Amino acid sequence: MKLDQFLKYQGITLTGGQAKSLIQSGLVAVNGDTETRRGRQLKVGDIVTVEDESFEVQLAPDATP
Repeated sequence: MKLDQFLKYQGITLTGGQAKSLIQSGLVAVNGDTETRRGRQLKVGDIVTVEDESFEVQLAPDATP
């Protein structure tokens, strides 16, 4: 999943434009490093931090019954 998609999925931003603006403002870090690329590919276990709140990238629950 890309960083901007992750921010929308987590409900941190409502739109891709908001995600882009937040990322390019330097307010988002991945694994402790400021990230300004909205297309940054995230892996399971990555920690995304926005301001003082952190989110761990996890596997999505299996959608099949």
